[in-house]
Amino acid sequence: MAMRHRAGATLALLMTTALLVAGCNGGDDEAPAENELYKNPVTLTWWHNASQDGPGKTYWEKVAKDFSAQHPTVTIQIEAIETNQLQRTRLPAALLTSDPPDIFQAWGGGEMREQVEADYLKDLTEQVKDEVANIGSATEIWQVDGKQYGLPYRMGIEGIWYNKDMFAKAGIAAPPTTFDELNQAVTKLKAINVIPIALGAGDKWPAAHWWYNFALRACSVDTLKKASVDLVFDDPCFVKAGQDLKSFIGTNPFQPNFIATPGQNDPTSANGLLANGKAAMELMGDWNRGTLETVSANPEALKKFLGWFPVPAIAGSAGDAKAALGGGDGYSCAKNAPAECVEFLKYIVSPEVQKGYAETGTGLPAAKGAEAGVTDPALKSILEATSGATYVQLWLDTAFGSTVGNAMNDAVVAIFAGNGTPEKVVEAMKAAAKK
Repeated sequence: MAMRHRAGATLALLMTTALLVAGCNGGDDEAPAENELYKNPVTLTWWHNASQDGPGKTYWEKVAKDFSAQHPTVTIQIEAIETNQLQRTRLPAALLTSDPPDIFQAWGGGEMREQVEADYLKDLTEQVKDEVANIGSATEIWQVDGKQYGLPYRMGIEGIWYNKDMFAKAGIAAPPTTFDELNQAVTKLKAINVIPIALGAGDKWPAAHWWYNFALRACSVDTLKKASVDLVFDDPCFVKAGQDLKSFIGTNPFQPNFIATPGQNDPTSANGLLANGKAAMELMGDWNRGTLETVSANPEALKKFLGWFPVPAIAGSAGDAKAALGGGDGYSCAKNAPAECVEFLKYIVSPEVQKGYAETGTGLPAAKGAEAGVTDPALKSILEATSGATYVQLWLDTAFGSTVGNAMNDAVVAIFAGNGTPEKVVEAMKAAAKK
């Protein structure tokens, strides 16, 4: 999935039910007449998740300003909202109203299918053919029944961000490639009184991602594909994922009170612990490079010690050891947004703007022609790992849709809290699927 189009890998994209369900037509199929564009004053409201002060937020402000300079009839009003709040509360509530934001964060997959079925989104298919051709297969995640309802600006796979200095001090010669080696690294880090792994279970999804990775190792690719399409979770590998997670939690690799720690809010959050030299590792996506910098007291020191490696394999597991979890960030336009919204979205994913985005170091660009903007060594490592991945699985809560995804995340976090079980996770997923 992630950057298949430019990494040159033969990645097998997981197509969720989003590709199989016939959605409502979210707007006009026909492109607007050229002479109607930019004719009258238009104000676009733009909701994005670069909520922390830093290079990402600053860059989006520049993008909006530049677009308005090119098209003086367009005013863009930005609201930056933290991801959890945006995805789980603000955006669902706003889409129910008669005045939703014109352009907003979209993650594709099952969540997009639900939004299309509710007739919230504008059909972009006819207007964005050139952009789809440039970005490539990754755009399929933002399709429903072959129609395009959004475009990605960031694509990447998940892995473990780590402190190279702490690894050297603990005598860890190389990044772990198996979970046995990861467990050994945890033991060595504890021996030098370092928190091995920072975890923001207070936001739920950072903890749930550990279960996703165990599921990716326990389940075959075919099983995961079938589960995403049919929402059937009968394979015992899903219980096995919870059992493997429980065993891993039992090694006590996380900081005290991890269950209440936020994911990426400030220096006291999980990524703040890694960014400020208080923890050695954190499981997170490619966007973490930017969020680490915004919570770091010493960004220059961060650049020197920060490294990245793929999620380790589990010996003898049914899953593909070279498979990875991944996903991206994109934008959609509300069904009744003005035609200028689509033009602004096209501008965001243009190679020139994408190159500038890559230069911020906040994530990996989706468009061809923007690769030169990737200079950070850790982000380059993600590009290389993506090219070596045999299969990239879309984040499970996105792939399964919000109903199953939220129930799954809650049940996984209960395991971390000590009052859940591997079986209860699967039971919660099955019950949610029936809804």
